[in-house]
Amino acid sequence: MKSDTENEEDGTMSTESADVRPAESTDARPAGAQQPTHHHSQPSHHHGHALAGILGPAFVAAVAYVDPGNVAANITSGARYGYLLVWVLVLANCMSVLIQYQSAKLGIVTGKSLPEILGERLGDAGRFMFFMQAEVIAIATDLAEVIGGAISLKLLFGLPLFVGGCIIGAVSTVLLIFEKGATHRIFEKLIIGLLLVITFGFIAGLFIAPPNPKEVVAGLIPRFKGTDTVLMATSMLGATVMPHAIYLHSTLVNDHYAPGEAKPSIKKLLHGSKIDVAWALILAGSVNLALLILAANSLYGMTGTDTIEGAQRAIQHVLGPVIGTIFSIGLLASSLSSTSVGTYAGSEIMHGLLRIKAPMWACRVVTLVPALVVLWFANNPTEALIVGQVVLSVGIPFAIIPLMRYTHDRTLMGEYVDGPVKHVVNIAVAALIVALNVVLIVLTMLGKA
Repeated sequence: MKSDTENEEDGTMSTESADVRPAESTDARPAGAQQPTHHHSQPSHHHGHALAGILGPAFVAAVAYVDPGNVAANITSGARYGYLLVWVLVLANCMSVLIQYQSAKLGIVTGKSLPEILGERLGDAGRFMFFMQAEVIAIATDLAEVIGGAISLKLLFGLPLFVGGCIIGAVSTVLLIFEKGATHRIFEKLIIGLLLVITFGFIAGLFIAPPNPKEVVAGLIPRFKGTDTVLMATSMLGATVMPHAIYLHSTLVNDHYAPGEAKPSIKKLLHGSKIDVAWALILAGSVNLALLILAANSLYGMTGTDTIEGAQRAIQHVLGPVIGTIFSIGLLASSLSSTSVGTYAGSEIMHGLLRIKAPMWACRVVTLVPALVVLWFANNPTEALIVGQVVLSVGIPFAIIPLMRYTHDRTLMGEYVDGPVKHVVNIAVAALIVALNVVLIVLTMLGKA
């Protein structure tokens, strides 16, 4: 039986051809496993080049990595500690590439999402408890995204935060109209367009005030300075490796194709997914690094930069009103795209675990209302946003541990099962994330967080 790496590499040569041949008989699948129609189908004329037709799902998932929670965590880190925690972002992004590819691989090989497989393998009580923790994660995710959008509308147009939150909720719900069936490609294009706006909005300031490369490189040396930097690092991890993106990516690779539409073979899909994930998360990682470096370079030591509004005012003061406005537009695009993707993930989690296909507007309301309550009552919404990122970090093991277990399960993955070396790496990544969360919980209980 071939190893995971050997099997996936078999597909690298065949993608140079524009046509998609049926999968070979070696696309083994365990007896009784679902047989998605795409593995032995002829090419669809809609794709042109097979590889180009595969790209897209990872860019939608990558939006979760550049949401307003990242803005708050990364700007706060840079403004407080300079370049100290650059290494945390680099490490988190490397882990996210591995994790997102594993999620895509699970969906491609099994034809099912991670929540669906969990729903099949857990008892009724287990499915409900798992759903409840996932729902808390979804609420924490939307908290960050809606608050960020409300702040951006306040910065751009002077709207009250609560009104801005309502507008973000309404517009993101409209975006979700396109997320299923034949219009799913439109949804992907809308989200990718917003991702490009985010990239420009958050990187523009670096062209006005370039950082010192030596200081950036020095930030790659792993180290902490006090317990508060450990909390900050965990918050950044929670903002970078997103639980709902792990759940969702295994769905996106299958929703990428309309019902009845022909798909490439497993090998070609896996090869294309590697490229999709690499490019999408290099882009997302660059945006995160740009945010931290911008704050470290332009805002370090300045007072009042612990809030997004304060950071925007400082950026505007240091780099000019144009850059300040571009930053706010990037924040708005970040909120709209990420809150739509987050609700999409929540819907799929509910469907997979509880086997309930709730209307998208209902899923939208469940996660939107807590965010609006915070906007109405909180004196400093950015603080709630940072706390939300810590909650997300605690939820990561619940997504990553089952994922790593299932991709190492031969009854599920057949010949595409993870090899021993890759499985060890997966375990190491999961262990590191769990260890960071244990430290966070201990610090919180001791009152040092």
